[in-house]
Order: sequence, then structure tokens, then C-alpha cells
Amino acid sequence: MTVLVTGGAGYIGGHMVLALLDAGEKVVVLDDLSTGFRSAVQPPAKLVVGDFGDMALVERIFREHSIDAIAHFAAKIVVPESVTDPLRYYLNNTAKARNLLECATRHKIKHFIFSSTAAVYGEPQSSPIHETDPLVPINPYGRSKLMTEWMLQDTGKAHGLNYVILRYFNVAGADPKGRLGQSTPQATHLIKVAVQAALGFRPGLEVFGNDYPTKDGTCIRDYIQVTDLVAAHLMALEHLRKGGESLICNCGYGKGFSVFEVLDVVKEVSGIDFKVQISARRPGDPASLVAGVGHIKSMLNWTPKYDDLPTIVRQALDWERRLHNKPMREKSSAEDLLAG
Repeated sequence: MTVLVTGGAGYIGGHMVLALLDAGEKVVVLDDLSTGFRSAVQPPAKLVVGDFGDMALVERIFREHSIDAIAHFAAKIVVPESVTDPLRYYLNNTAKARNLLECATRHKIKHFIFSSTAAVYGEPQSSPIHETDPLVPINPYGRSKLMTEWMLQDTGKAHGLNYVILRYFNVAGADPKGRLGQSTPQATHLIKVAVQAALGFRPGLEVFGNDYPTKDGTCIRDYIQVTDLVAAHLMALEHLRKGGESLICNCGYGKGFSVFEVLDVVKEVSGIDFKVQISARRPGDPASLVAGVGHIKSMLNWTPKYDDLPTIVRQALDWERRLHNKPMREKSSAEDLLAG
């Protein structure tokens, strides 16, 4: 059987493809290459260039490949952009996901792993956050993802689609073997931006708000290494294939670091100081997001291997150096027809 990975040419999806191939799985990637990279998809994975909301294309993939599971990563993910352009997020993250689910039910796909987000919790009232806590997203990004969670749950009840919803906290780092990392030039992830500033690829770094109700006034986030994250996806797939029940799990380490703490680690690991500018808060940013991780550990027997912030930063630094020495080939071109 074959796993369809939407967004598999991107950062997290690309690491999922590597992990699936390492595990001996057959993989088809569907990606429009708007933020992903063709070179992130290595043979024997097959790349189909296109939109996951294109029902005719998805139907064709299901007809031509023996798909038994979908790992859905394709999404728009920039919180401030979702505030200024909400309809784009509701189209891409919600409406197109509805199309994908319809195609999945028509072809009786039984297993679905969904890349969700801690943004569904909004501004939590306690820390760490547990899967049973109230879902009150404070930005369109979080709402667009929560709507898809609801659609997936309703579809599961109506059509027997089993699923695992994984709510990511802050993903960082790179493949320990050096095969892949965060490659988007204008990525907004803090560690990515800080590493670029340390290496001189940015003039400095903006800290958006130092007046939050936290220990040093900056936002606190739970940073999970990307290989640990995709390991949870493989365990989720195994769980579903063995007949396990549908699940919702947080993906983090259960501890948080402030923006200033992260910058201190980047400076220490790189040995380079860089300019930091304090700016106003961005709309839609909660003060603190830290995962409760008891559920994923008990239900999927997940144990992280890279739960160390300096290690994560070092991976990001190594990848950024590699990226600038050997840039990845950008995007698709007119001759990039539907491969696969």
C-alpha cells in the first residue's frame, strides 16, 4: 500500500517523506510547490505537482495508486498573514481540506493523519495545555485548522475514516543526517530567523513584544525537533493500521522557552552576537503555549530523541550553512506537469 503525503515537498512534510522511505513505505507526494521544493522529494517517492483541493487530480491519484493512508501537511501557516488575509486561510486550510476528505471517503481511504496546531487552543488558561482543554482559537489560522478537525471527526463518524490529529507546537531543527531542513527563504519560525541573523543572512531580528505576562516579557513556546515530530506520525500510522481508535494528541516536549532564551542559545551555539530589535506585539500571538504530552506518550508510546534546545539550534545552523553553500532548486516551471 501507499501513503499520500500532501505538502510533502515542504519542511515537515518533506521530513515525513524521508521517514516513510526509511521505513520502506511507498509514497506519493502531492504539492503545488508554492512554498515547497522539488528537490525535497527524493526517489523512490513520486511527486505530483498540483493542488490538494483539486478533486479531479486527487481522484486520479487514488485511481492510479493503491493509497491506504493520507498524511495531510499542506496548509498556510503564518499567523499574522491569516489575520490580514483570513479568506485565503479558510480557502486553503478548510475548504480545500473538505474536498480532500470527500475524495478520501469516495475511495474508502481508512487512515488519515492530520497536521493540526496548538493555535486551536487560543490563549490558554493553564499550562501545560491538554487535549481536553477549551478550544478557543484567537486567529484565523487556528480557526481554519479547528474547522478541519471538526470536519475530520464528523467524517470519521459518518464514513468509518479513522484518524489521528496531531496538534503541533513549535517545530524546529533539521534531519540529523543532513538531508533536509527548513528551506523557505522568508520563513517566520523564530529559530530559523535567529540562525539566519547569526550567520549574517539577515541584518538582525525583531522581537514582537516584550510586555507579555511571562518571566521576561517575551512569548514562551514549546519547541519540538522535526524528526521527533515525524516519528510521532509514523507511530500514528502504525496505530491506525493495527486497528487503533481515532486520536487527538499534542506534539511538543512539555516545556517552554521564551524568545529571549532561544536567542541566547542561538548566540551561544553559533558563537555570534547579532542585532535584536524590540517591536510591538503581532496580532494573534498568545503569551505562552506549552504542550501537555502525557497522552501522546501513553497512546502512541512516543519517546523523543532530540529533546535538547542546543542540539535543535545546532541542526538548524548546520542546515542553514549547507543551504547557502548549495541552494535548493526553486519551485516548479511550466514543464512541471503532473508527474507520477
